[in-house]
Amino acid sequence: MDAPSAGSTGTVLSERQRIAWLRLIRSDNVGPATFRDLINHFGSAEAALAALPELSARGGATRAIRIASEAEAHRELEAAHRFGARFVGIGEPDYPQALKQIDGAPPLLAVKGALAAAKRPAVGIVGSRNASAAGTKFAAMVARDCGRAGYTVVSGLARGIDTAAHRASLGTGTIAALAGGLDKPYPPENIGLIEEITAGNGLAVSEMPFGWEPRARDFPRRNRLIAGIALGVVIIEAAMRSGSLITARLAGEFGRLVFAVPGSPLDPRCHGTNGLLKDGASIVTEPADVIEALAPLAQLDLFPLSMAEEPARESRAITMPPGDSDRMRIIGALGPTPVEIDDVIRHAGLPASAVYLILLELDILGRLHRHQGGLVSLSD
Repeated sequence: MDAPSAGSTGTVLSERQRIAWLRLIRSDNVGPATFRDLINHFGSAEAALAALPELSARGGATRAIRIASEAEAHRELEAAHRFGARFVGIGEPDYPQALKQIDGAPPLLAVKGALAAAKRPAVGIVGSRNASAAGTKFAAMVARDCGRAGYTVVSGLARGIDTAAHRASLGTGTIAALAGGLDKPYPPENIGLIEEITAGNGLAVSEMPFGWEPRARDFPRRNRLIAGIALGVVIIEAAMRSGSLITARLAGEFGRLVFAVPGSPLDPRCHGTNGLLKDGASIVTEPADVIEALAPLAQLDLFPLSMAEEPARESRAITMPPGDSDRMRIIGALGPTPVEIDDVIRHAGLPASAVYLILLELDILGRLHRHQGGLVSLSD
């Protein structure tokens, strides 16, 4: 494991802050977006942790919310240390700079391997697990040439296309995004591959706790990491309703380039990629197509560093907590249809700070659903 990068711009968390951040993100109903709002409102993770019980009680919780303890956080940090890994915060120098710009970026990433891999511009390469020989060969060609052109190749460690992309870029640098904890790679047959990645020029990353066995619903979060880290993603042999198409959709939402390799209309593995081409994805018939399209982006400072200090840039704290009538007014303004928070503020006629605090109460209770683009709705 590399030491933190010397001379890089960013704010290094203190050990006390890292413990508090880990406790907060591991507490019930605190996801990345909720984490950000809690820090912005209360000024620090420690203050947010202290406020969680009152937030949940005011929101109408019938039982105490589970807050991760210091002992739990210490145990996870110790597990990371034993595994040769560590946690990197979103404002620290070694956090992937493209990833930090997306909505709901993970506040903390568990990382193991060569941190330099996260500092170069990256290209994602994903596709079918049941890939053809031609598909895996082409994936290796794209990964190898992109690596030689200075790009880190990021993929999801899956069988087929992902495996071919990782293996072809072992020498130049590759990032494996995991759906489970760093110590629970999937599939099992790629344990040797991830050991090669982290022992060489590559990096393994995960936002999940150590010991976490990946479940089906965790893989879209893994796909989000791939799309967020990369400047563009290349989709090779993706069937309809495949995870690779989720990666492509997320990449488009993040403003990344989406590339697709055409395939036979008779091959179900190519129906998804051919559909992407119909929808406007850039066609790829040789590695140069990807390298030339990414070149202007790699030369620009598209993702300037921002500081993630405590207290945060903005605090929405208010003197008095909102009353029940205010809370009911906000709940009445929400429904199953996603709306912008600014529209909720205008509709309710309340101070923005009061609205944000009530939304946090609902969020902690699991009653608020967050959508791409900052929209919110009431959960079912």
